[in-house]
Amino acid sequence: MAATKIIDAPRNGHEMAPLNTRARGDGTHGVTIVLTAPQRNSVQSVDIPGEPDRAAWSGKMQFFLSIIGYSVGLGNIWRFPYLCQQNGGGAFLIPFMIMLILEGIPLFLIELGMGQRMRLGALGVWNTIHPWLGGIGISSCIVTLFVALYYNVIITWVFYYLFNSFRYPLPWSTCPTNSSGFELEECAKSSETTYFWYRTTLDAAPSMDEPGGLKWWIVLCLLLSWTIVFFIVMKGIQSSGKVVYFTSLFPYIVLTIFFIRGITLRGAGDGLMHMYTPKLGKLLEPTVWLDAATQVFYSFGLAFGSLIAFGSYNTPKNNCVRDVLLVSVCNAVTAIYASVVIFAILGFKATVNVDRCNAGNSEMLVKYDMLPYTNATVEEFNVAMAKYNATEPKPFVLSVCDIKKELDNAAEGTGLAFIVFTQAIVELPGAPFWAVLFFTMLLSLGLGSQIGILEGMLCTLFDIDIIKRVKKQHVTGVVCLFCFIVGFIFCTGAGEYWLKMFDSFAGTIGLVVVALMEMIAVIFIYGHERFTEDIYQMTGYRPGLYWQLTWRYIGPVIMVCILISSVVFMVIRNPTYGAWNAELGAIEQKNYPNWVMGIALAMIMAGVLPMPIVFLMRSFQCLKVDLDIHQGSIRRNETTASTKEMIDNDDDDDEEDKPMTMRLMMMRPTTAATTTTTNNKTNPTTPLNKTGSNHLNVPTSRKQNFKKDAYDV
Repeated sequence: MAATKIIDAPRNGHEMAPLNTRARGDGTHGVTIVLTAPQRNSVQSVDIPGEPDRAAWSGKMQFFLSIIGYSVGLGNIWRFPYLCQQNGGGAFLIPFMIMLILEGIPLFLIELGMGQRMRLGALGVWNTIHPWLGGIGISSCIVTLFVALYYNVIITWVFYYLFNSFRYPLPWSTCPTNSSGFELEECAKSSETTYFWYRTTLDAAPSMDEPGGLKWWIVLCLLLSWTIVFFIVMKGIQSSGKVVYFTSLFPYIVLTIFFIRGITLRGAGDGLMHMYTPKLGKLLEPTVWLDAATQVFYSFGLAFGSLIAFGSYNTPKNNCVRDVLLVSVCNAVTAIYASVVIFAILGFKATVNVDRCNAGNSEMLVKYDMLPYTNATVEEFNVAMAKYNATEPKPFVLSVCDIKKELDNAAEGTGLAFIVFTQAIVELPGAPFWAVLFFTMLLSLGLGSQIGILEGMLCTLFDIDIIKRVKKQHVTGVVCLFCFIVGFIFCTGAGEYWLKMFDSFAGTIGLVVVALMEMIAVIFIYGHERFTEDIYQMTGYRPGLYWQLTWRYIGPVIMVCILISSVVFMVIRNPTYGAWNAELGAIEQKNYPNWVMGIALAMIMAGVLPMPIVFLMRSFQCLKVDLDIHQGSIRRNETTASTKEMIDNDDDDDEEDKPMTMRLMMMRPTTAATTTTTNNKTNPTTPLNKTGSNHLNVPTSRKQNFKKDAYDV
């Protein structure tokens, strides 16, 4: 006769053990079931599922710096200032802050709170909410892989510029000359920094159809960047948690140094006035609000799974609401602070360019006897210019020297970091020192975000049982090696074109769809009341009306608007990329080849399709559900000789074809013979039925608050 005994379950035990496949020492077979205590409304009685031996942050500061390093990235330096300039200056801060409050903060808390509540990665969290939602974790992992591929290439380019920053003079300060001593035509038609970027660094190809061969210097820098990333993340937060003290704090030190230097330069005030002078009329344009919503979404790193992973390493009692508010404020303040630094220095660069332009015009005026000498005063120069403007026809053509025009030429992305800002650095005294500081800052920002991106992907992979059995160093090494090999496409002459394509297609629509599904899954499937109760149990704070409105209505509507507009703009605007024309010394727009658009479409589908595929396969039972189901659910994996007859009898009932929950078990009439063993005392209960099968006798009292108990039959 099989005996049933009650034993204490592990503190964080959450999953059904599979049916035993071999006899125990006493010659019996059995099944172990873990029962979870019912939800209680006391904050002190919160019971968190998840892995009992899961890694944890060594301290609050380590967690805070890790999430700051992940959220505050390159976009705060080279994307936000450009958006401010193009979308109404200081007026852009209005839609940015509104979208931060209505979209960014609510979704931020959903990801961080669910990770802390479940103590699992992205795949485990969505599988736990419902097995049909497992595709959300898979899609998030795939999109994160695409982003990790090209994000590390930016770090590669930063390494190349950092190494060249130790040369004096800086290699991008002058144009190279030919054997005759004249400047190369390609450099003369563009500029020193543009030539160094497109010809010296990238050796840019004329188009994506003619990529050329691998550039060995880029390959070596790519190898270096992936090697450093591997050693940082190979042990998870045990290794990366120590690096974040540098990657998170150093950029603020550098920004402060640049701020002090920048506001003392000529033209800094012009740059700041140009950027932050509000143009309120821009707020009537829908694209301004769309840009604000998109910037908030990407600046927080939402939907990558990284925030869920970071939250899962927290203690159950961590105040995640406070963390979300602090990180959100820090992210927004950093973006504004970086904009001040960038445009103060760009104002100085514009002033230098205007002075150089006026000097050229002075030489022309002296040549035609309209100005007595080149070192004339401002009043004399203005008189000569008035005389020139009154002369008809014009005997010669002067350049237009306008500081506003110079400031309007500000770029974004790689153009800002590697062309525009490097030109400003050249004009500073002690240029190599400032170049080293600037690119070290970009390196720390890039590494901080890359650590978070990879941590989110690896945490998702380790939710898979097969991968759990492999050492994390080995899995991390395989992932980094794979990314390095695939990254060869960015090491050709068309490398920047490929990066532009990945940035435009791989991480846009897929991430927005994942974020939208996350909100739907948590608020409408998991339940906003249940999630509110989870937040209360973990923090002691019960989310009020603001959170409920943004979670249930405003947030999903904003995400749908971003998704629809992204698709519409992608269809209406024929996708193009900027190819370098060496003969003109300028960028020309070209259409993506059809085969490249096919790859782009495949990446979008790869990031979206796992969600409906997993949903359909599990809803039609085409895919076996072998998951960790929490909150007292029961799963059944295999049968043994002693349980086969019982399982077969159970399967005769159509209602029992689906996984049986604890509630159904308590509702079933008890017909089994069990023996309850407590404190070495045995109490026989109901006798065996006719078939000789044993059934579990579970207490049916709903009022009983029992501990997690394991029943062995």
